[in-house]
Amino acid sequence: MTLKTTPFDIVDFIQAPEDAVEYLKVVMEGGNSDEIRAALNNIVRARGVQKIATETGLTRAAIYKALGDHGNPTLSTLLALTKALGVRLSVAA
Repeated sequence: MTLKTTPFDIVDFIQAPEDAVEYLKVVMEGGNSDEIRAALNNIVRARGVQKIATETGLTRAAIYKALGDHGNPTLSTLLALTKALGVRLSVAA
């Protein structure tokens, strides 16, 4: 008997806004810029790219480009995305 497996996708586990916040906190504490960008990508996909595009005024293509494997979102894009996601960036010492 063969064991059937499915690919793991974190998006399947980001259901509530609190899930997204906790996920992003963990990644931002120890992650590098690529890991943070990937986490934002996952959260946006979990919420729905079209919905986030509508809320931010960004195009879907702009979101995919900014958060894709070679993306490098600008500060204004990052701020628009975090606002639409209901999270905020903060700095602490």
